[in-house]
Amino acid sequence: MADQPRTALITGASRGIGKAIALRLAAAGHRVGINYRSHGDEAEELREEIVSNGGAAFVVQADVGVKEDVVRMVEQTEEALGPIEILINNAGIIDDGLFVRMRDEQFEKVFQTNTFGTYYCTRAVVNGMLKARWGRIISVSSVVGIRGNQGQANYAASKAAVHLMTMSLAKELAKREITVNAVAPGYVETATVKGLPDSVKKQVLARIFAGRFGQPDEVAAAVAFLASEDARYITGEILRVDGGLAI
Repeated sequence: MADQPRTALITGASRGIGKAIALRLAAAGHRVGINYRSHGDEAEELREEIVSNGGAAFVVQADVGVKEDVVRMVEQTEEALGPIEILINNAGIIDDGLFVRMRDEQFEKVFQTNTFGTYYCTRAVVNGMLKARWGRIISVSSVVGIRGNQGQANYAASKAAVHLMTMSLAKELAKREITVNAVAPGYVETATVKGLPDSVKKQVLARIFAGRFGQPDEVAAAVAFLASEDARYITGEILRVDGGLAI
């Protein structure tokens, strides 16, 4: 079934996985809202790239962990591009540390962006999707939210919460032609992974059956599929894109 052009909002889209998703959805003909928190120059470069290839894109600054920012972001994006029909909850942060040494603010900050940010963004667009009787809500999570990881109790818990939110909301919205899914990447070659010490990279690679790190466009391909008409009967799914790490 051919997809019709729709408006997509991607949070945390100025670089890495979010950028790859924005490019992929723009290439599929969708109008793309590019959210960023602190990398405005990169977000604007991405917008120019999409527009130069014949697409439509809009840049909007917002911190997804701040409810008022999210409300403004959605209003401005819809004013520029039309009602949001595809939401990609991609923005996320890490603040790692062993649990016994973790400060309360580390735990709270990660939850505020990763979990509450997903809630705020979804809450801001879902009523429009209900009225339209069509929507795609896709959260970029992590395999750490499935299997946990030493030194990442806050991050793992925040992503596990997103998984259960995804499955619960999928049950509520399925009859309105709104699907709710998550993509759980493993280690992907973004700035975060590239910055890991070589010794850590070696240890991680030993656990990945594919023998390599993932690429942002491989995660974007999974997201684009879940956003498409071809995935209309898939909801409540947590799709791992991890090279076999979590098998």
